[in-house]
Amino acid sequence: MLTISQLAAYAGVTVRAVRHYHRIGLLPEPERDRSGYRTYDAAAVVRLIRIRTLADAGVPLARVQELLAAGPEDFAGGVQEIDKTLHAEIRRLQDTRSRLARLAAGEHLALPQSVVDYLDRLRGLGVEERYIEMERDAWIMIAAQLPHSIDAVIAQKHVELDDPDMVKLYSLLSGALDWPTDDPQIVEVADIMERLMIRAEEAGEVGADDGIDDQFVDLLDSTTANSSPVAERLRAILEERGWRGWIRIERVPTKGLNTEQPPS
Repeated sequence: MLTISQLAAYAGVTVRAVRHYHRIGLLPEPERDRSGYRTYDAAAVVRLIRIRTLADAGVPLARVQELLAAGPEDFAGGVQEIDKTLHAEIRRLQDTRSRLARLAAGEHLALPQSVVDYLDRLRGLGVEERYIEMERDAWIMIAAQLPHSIDAVIAQKHVELDDPDMVKLYSLLSGALDWPTDDPQIVEVADIMERLMIRAEEAGEVGADDGIDDQFVDLLDSTTANSSPVAERLRAILEERGWRGWIRIERVPTKGLNTEQPPS
């Protein structure tokens, strides 16, 4: 007969593991002998080795009892089921590792790859990092609201960047954070924005359902308007010309005669 230490040594586990298997019911705990010791026989060694083998193979302890009691067919089916579960867990962990690796780049935090690529394209156009950071934060919020359609939204943004007016707009906005509110370039920006808005309206994009609720649009618009005095001046000029909104463009009644018309 064997002591618990000998049993553990023969099965290649620790005494602590043996006691744990006792507690969860995987290994029956023998009665004490006349001397007050618990002793184990060869059957206990065999069962413990089988438990250890299943556990080392990745079988959850909650399933070990079931497999030990199963016949050959049920045992094979149980192992296959556990294997499928492990494959799914492996894929999940691999995806987690990939996400962690992408986080090292900074912008991948809370941003899909399509948005990161778009921001990189803006950098390639010479847009200042300060402006890109503002746009990045807006895209983080938008991507969270439109997880299933953000790639399509960004694809459209890439199409818009093929427009020379849009490229010019970004080149101007890149340095706009430092402009005084009477800088004549603000009117130039308004002119470009109005041309783009007119084209969007003609394409049926103004007023289209964008999948974002009104409160969220108001949050983004107010964030943009408060980003600098230049943004507030732009908003005022465009509203005088009959346009409202940064995220969702709308036609509004003009406030009066427009003295800052875009060039024909």
